[in-house]
Amino acid sequence: MKTYTREFEESVRDYWRVRAGQRRSQEERGVVDVGSRAETTGGRQMESLTQLVAQVFVDEGFPEESVKIRRGLDLPGYYRPTKEWDLLVMHHEILVAAVELKSIASSFGNNMNNRIEEAVGSAEDIRTAYREQLLGPTKPWLGYFFMISDDEKSRRPTKQKARMELPVDTVFEAASYQKRAEVFCRRLYLEELYDASCFTVSSKEPAPKSPSPLRI
Repeated sequence: MKTYTREFEESVRDYWRVRAGQRRSQEERGVVDVGSRAETTGGRQMESLTQLVAQVFVDEGFPEESVKIRRGLDLPGYYRPTKEWDLLVMHHEILVAAVELKSIASSFGNNMNNRIEEAVGSAEDIRTAYREQLLGPTKPWLGYFFMISDDEKSRRPTKQKARMELPVDTVFEAASYQKRAEVFCRRLYLEELYDASCFTVSSKEPAPKSPSPLRI
């Protein structure tokens, strides 16, 4: 079974290259978004990783024309009219799979909560849409990829509010945002919201050891 280790490492490096390039492009135009938004406004930083996931489906036997990664890949929803996905597999006009790819490189507290709400909501929406016969005859396979930046803020233990009406799950006690992300992705799979999830930590700074995904 192919592991895609080299391809994955190169895709992660490309993620950081694209982010840096988007900031430089804004600086050259004289219009720069606040904070890390300058690195993400272009919306292309996950493109290489998405292409790699697409290649996995092709290598497993799906025709290239069945694996779609362009923008505007909307599926009908149950709680909302449509939801855009990063990758779809449509084989003989039947939805086979849908994949979401997300990342966080800053503002870990707010961004983490947003990512969790998005992922859980999207899974519930599409599962219910299938039940209500909005997506065709086949239950779609769902995948979720999540990458978090490795820096001091994401490694630092977090604190809970001093006053809580009910105790927090002990797994989150003093957990860093990296640990929270790991728990999040693991539970997406264990609770069968997604058929597969992948979590990885990476840094834009060169490191002796290359990033490796945590397959769940």
